[in-house]
Amino acid sequence: MFRQVETLSKDNQKQLQLLRTKLRKFQSVCVAYSGGVDSSLVAAIAQEQLGTKAIAITGVSPSLASHLRNEACQQAKWIGIRHQECITKELEDPAYSSNPNNRCYACKQELHKHLHLITQTAKGCQVIDGVNHDDLREHRPGVAAARQAGVRSPLAELGISKISVRQISKALGFPWWDKPAQPCLASRFPYGEEINAERLYQVGIAETWVRAHGFEEVRVRIQGLSARIELPENRIEEFILQVERKKIVDYFLSIGFSSVSLDLEGLVSGKLNRDIDPSTKPSG
Repeated sequence: MFRQVETLSKDNQKQLQLLRTKLRKFQSVCVAYSGGVDSSLVAAIAQEQLGTKAIAITGVSPSLASHLRNEACQQAKWIGIRHQECITKELEDPAYSSNPNNRCYACKQELHKHLHLITQTAKGCQVIDGVNHDDLREHRPGVAAARQAGVRSPLAELGISKISVRQISKALGFPWWDKPAQPCLASRFPYGEEINAERLYQVGIAETWVRAHGFEEVRVRIQGLSARIELPENRIEEFILQVERKKIVDYFLSIGFSSVSLDLEGLVSGKLNRDIDPSTKPSG
């Protein structure tokens, strides 16, 4: 059992105990595992409670940034859970590659098709994911696809929020407890703009370049051949002062962009969802 290295509030302590109890009741589980804070907590507690009867599966495609793939593997080793990768082919589905506002539905359909095939060999194996209670309030078409595939979401079912996931993970000594949210690379494209492997690679190496300059949390948003760099608001000035403007322009042009800009609003998770939900736009 993972030992607590910090104290938890009574509410968080109760949530952790309920999570342990819920996962212990499954005969075996397959965790849809991205390496994010949420699915890592579920994977860790599944391994703690079920041992070899728990396995974590990561879907791999061009939309998964290479550093996130590596982190998922490293974290699984740290946890001690059995870990496998499966190649998903959502880019071959026009319902995904055409990039409609329910793109994530097609993505999760593809992932859970593979997970279903994997778990068929294990009698009574339940697929679970890291969807938390807060996710149910957001635009997440993938949640509906998971439900239709019979996937369970222990965190959401227990009312465990994102902040509680981080607090519990920190108390258990998980080094990634404060890891920023990292949605797939397809989320950098405005809805309706076609996605392909080449463009996903272009975004991926652009973000890798920014991270290599010391700015780990970044989005490179795409519109046509134009790139827009999003950084946390409190790091924008530092980026301007630290990274030479000409170096930025030269690099982005060298990898195929026609222009590059810096978003002065700063990084806002799900910013492109403003196109489908105007209420998420800042007032003033």
